Amino acid sequence: MASFQSRGATLDYDVAGSTGPLVVQLHGLTSSRERDGQLGLNLARALRDHRILRYDARAHGRSTGTLAEADYSWPSLADDLLALLDHVAPGEEVHGVGPSMGTGTLLHAALKDPARFASLTLVTPPTAWKRRAAQSETYLANAAMVEQEGIAAFVQRGSTAPTPPALAHAPETSVAVPERLLPAVMRGAAATDLPKGKDVAAIGVPALILAWSGDRSHPLSTAQQLHARMPHSRIVVARTPYGIMAWPGLFAEFVTTVGSGDLAF
Repeated sequence: MASFQSRGATLDYDVAGSTGPLVVQLHGLTSSRERDGQLGLNLARALRDHRILRYDARAHGRSTGTLAEADYSWPSLADDLLALLDHVAPGEEVHGVGPSMGTGTLLHAALKDPARFASLTLVTPPTAWKRRAAQSETYLANAAMVEQEGIAAFVQRGSTAPTPPALAHAPETSVAVPERLLPAVMRGAAATDLPKGKDVAAIGVPALILAWSGDRSHPLSTAQQLHARMPHSRIVVARTPYGIMAWPGLFAEFVTTVGSGDLAF
């Protein structure tokens, strides 16, 4: 384990492997690299001959955070990511992979520093654009709930939400954000969105989009719109737990093929 200071927060990270191209793996809102592993979302686990950088976003997992809501917008989290990459692998081109909030972070980072990324793997893209307002209202309501009733009420509400078919057999996991910081994290998420469609279309690196069905917070429509706008992208949809089991192999094949220069969509 190692740590890095970024704008008032300590980011906890680790790097597996000592040689090969670097892959940076992110996670989703209220999750962590440990929790994503429990859910089967450690997609880099099948990759060989690469270095794997995994870290907890500010206020998540083992990382610390601040009470500033703006620190949790996706452009702000992209600044954390780019600063961490400058620390771990200065000047190096990397492969990025991450679900939901991780997808938002990666897209904003790719726009801020286009030369930094060799490929993007966008996993379960979140609500965006026209559908984002309704999701933002949910996040604001959750923030108020945590302040008024505590984190247990928030966890209870989450336990009664419909589960995507692809996560039918996933283990129960805990929220990986401290109660003190969770309202700020939620309000930061409420105030952010994916980049505009025309900006997404300008991202020229190869992209693999991994989505699942039956999830209002991660609708297929976002994944499909990203695929339509990104000229060098492929989309794969998981409709059962077996679909998710295939993702690490698909990711490893994608990154390896990009690295060899043989990729063709």
